[in-house]
Amino acid sequence: MVDRHRGKSHPEGRAPSQRQLKVGELIRHALAEIFARGEIVDEALNQYSLTVSEVRMTPDLKLATVFVLPLGGEGAEDAVEHLDKHKRFLRGELARRVNLKFMPEVRFKIDSSFASSKRIDELLASPKVARDLDG
Repeated sequence: MVDRHRGKSHPEGRAPSQRQLKVGELIRHALAEIFARGEIVDEALNQYSLTVSEVRMTPDLKLATVFVLPLGGEGAEDAVEHLDKHKRFLRGELARRVNLKFMPEVRFKIDSSFASSKRIDELLASPKVARDLDG
């Protein structure tokens, strides 16, 4: 099966369940709110405007993989490194905001989908491809 957001296969070979998608969206919205309000006390993180593009949940809902990217894409590795330092705090904040029986562990990854789509746009705009499309 193909993942709805990235076009990649789901690790287990099947699409995420409605429950996984719903919980992922709840966590995504809560994290976006935390980041927008600047609730994390960290000088390095406060210099970034973080975008949470997606949260992927494991089938057992015990692990949430959060895909983030700073506005403009600069400093993504640094931002993820600092977010990892605040995992415990963020998990506690999520537990207060999202009503789940068990709050999943949270891990952060850089969202590379924007770079991939930019690369595809550049390829499509290249003279070689334009020539082939016109012909």
